[in-house]
Amino acid sequence: MPLRHYSRRMTDFLQVSTATENREAAVKLAQSVVSARLAAGAQIVGPVGSVFWHQGEFGSGEEWQLVLKIRADRYDEVETHLLKHHPWQNPEVSAVPIVAGSNAYLHWLETTTAPD
Repeated sequence: MPLRHYSRRMTDFLQVSTATENREAAVKLAQSVVSARLAAGAQIVGPVGSVFWHQGEFGSGEEWQLVLKIRADRYDEVETHLLKHHPWQNPEVSAVPIVAGSNAYLHWLETTTAPD
């Protein structure tokens, strides 16, 4: 049975990124956000090379990137959750809009993360 045409705007959805020092921390953080239904899903990519300034010093290393699919109206909750559960004191938490997506995918994203 086909889904009805999806009426929400594509900008109602975001991809949120953060990174952790190792795979285990990324998995634990992803599980906490998804099990709380703040994100419909998470992808863990890594290790990825990273070059950065941190506490006034230039550095490089490897990180594990975490990409979350969320509803834009729940961003504040997601950010609060990530900052509370992240192993780093001042982690990256950034978001970009999802500007296009299939009706079925956006329907899944919206219904999976609907507030109670």
